[in-house]
Amino acid sequence: MRQYIVKRLLLAIPTILGAITLVWFAMQMAPGDPAVMFVPPDFQGEEAEAYLAKVNEKYGFNDPLSLQYLRYMRNTLLGDFGNSLRTLRPVTEDLARRVPRSARLGISAFLLSTAVGIPLGVLAAIKRGTWVDGALMVLALVGVSIPNFWFAYMLILIFALYIPILPPSGLGGVKHMILPTIVLGLSIAGALARYSRSSMLEVVNHDYVRTARAKGVSEYNVLIKHALRNGLIPIVTILGINFGFILAGSVIVETVFAWPGVGLYLIDGISGRDFPVVQGAVLLIAIAVVMANLVTDLLLVVVDPRIRYE
Repeated sequence: MRQYIVKRLLLAIPTILGAITLVWFAMQMAPGDPAVMFVPPDFQGEEAEAYLAKVNEKYGFNDPLSLQYLRYMRNTLLGDFGNSLRTLRPVTEDLARRVPRSARLGISAFLLSTAVGIPLGVLAAIKRGTWVDGALMVLALVGVSIPNFWFAYMLILIFALYIPILPPSGLGGVKHMILPTIVLGLSIAGALARYSRSSMLEVVNHDYVRTARAKGVSEYNVLIKHALRNGLIPIVTILGINFGFILAGSVIVETVFAWPGVGLYLIDGISGRDFPVVQGAVLLIAIAVVMANLVTDLLLVVVDPRIRYE
């Protein structure tokens, strides 16, 4: 097991480096000049061009792309993401403040999707072919199909405008987390319910389930102790993938609800061509996704002891 963990961590290094390399080159090919934001608005003509040249020289924007890339990779490996081009604050300090906020929102959405998706999927499998099964699968399909941004705006209209019982945006207490958590959680719960139903339907027809029923085991024990445990094997894998979806979806949700987390920080950096901000945020998200996949693989050993890693 220890060798497997070390191997996976070593394999994660090129994955993470590849992600931030692609983002770096994508930012370089984006139109516009990031140094323009430094030019005072009252500077015009030659004065603005001279000031722009000084900024490019100071931040190394005039250097060859290969030199800029090597400099950036060296600083990143040393844990230095640089300073924001807009605020001049260290990106590491900004991320340190925003990570707990995004983690709080992401964990809440993950727990909500798990608490809703798996029971509904199991119930649909138990009631296979009935109107309950059909209704639950329609709801799951709606949850998967509705875009996050549209769902978010509808919830804001209903619960912040028409029935003003929840705040529409911003950082605060539990009330501020309800709407973004619902948007993130329910969109994943729909997919999780469909996977849970398929997984349960696959195992309930196995011989050991029929044998347990023939021995007089209660239906509850048959479903929970026999069918569900074996059905959890693919579900655990989907849970790990869903964590990555939550990270991706949080970018949109944090923007709509003005939740000051990593997602909103990334969007602000992209819109302002703030290279250090974008690269630092993407690196953090890539590391989180890789670690989530590693934890998922390790949990599979607990769920299915037959799995052995070399």
